[in-house]
Amino acid sequence: MKRLIAALMMFATPGFADGEAAGDFDYYVLALSWTPTWCALEGDRRGSPQCDRNTGYGFTLHGLWPQYDDGWPSFCRTSERPATRGQTGEMVDIMGSSGLAFHQWRKHGVCTGLDAEEYFALSRLAYEGVSRPQVIRDLGREVTLPAAVIEEAFLEANPDLSGDGVTVTCRADRVQEVRICLSRDLQPRDCGQDVIRDCTLGRALLSPIR
Repeated sequence: MKRLIAALMMFATPGFADGEAAGDFDYYVLALSWTPTWCALEGDRRGSPQCDRNTGYGFTLHGLWPQYDDGWPSFCRTSERPATRGQTGEMVDIMGSSGLAFHQWRKHGVCTGLDAEEYFALSRLAYEGVSRPQVIRDLGREVTLPAAVIEEAFLEANPDLSGDGVTVTCRADRVQEVRICLSRDLQPRDCGQDVIRDCTLGRALLSPIR
């Protein structure tokens, strides 16, 4: 039995790993969260200021995630100091909350091999390097649409991106996130097979910006 278990473990490929060495990854996933969806499903219940009226949050930065071609690292071993309140507070304008910024550093940022200041600067650079379609911000009312329309809008607004480098996720029949795959130097690239899992809903709910 022990030999059988050992043999099976040789062929097992985990989808993710905790505690890997910092800096060991293949590419980045830039995750952009549609704030109205997050507020409807979680933020309102938490009383998050991000969900207040007239805050104007649309596609916010969920995170910049180091990724393997198959799977992803998290909570990596690092000698870098934790992110400070000042550093996380400076990310509120694009992330919605300093708490999210700290969590992203602790789970994903430590895997980049960068310190917190460098990681947040790179995250901002990646976020600002992608055009968020104005047409989505301008909807002004709740609509249902094929989730594929969101991907098409991003491809039209960002000609350098390809269909295999952008994926849309849904949750509770709502458009949740757009995830864009980038090389380590933030150039567009195709996503790994574990990332290309587009939402196939033909009637996905998209709530307007508050």
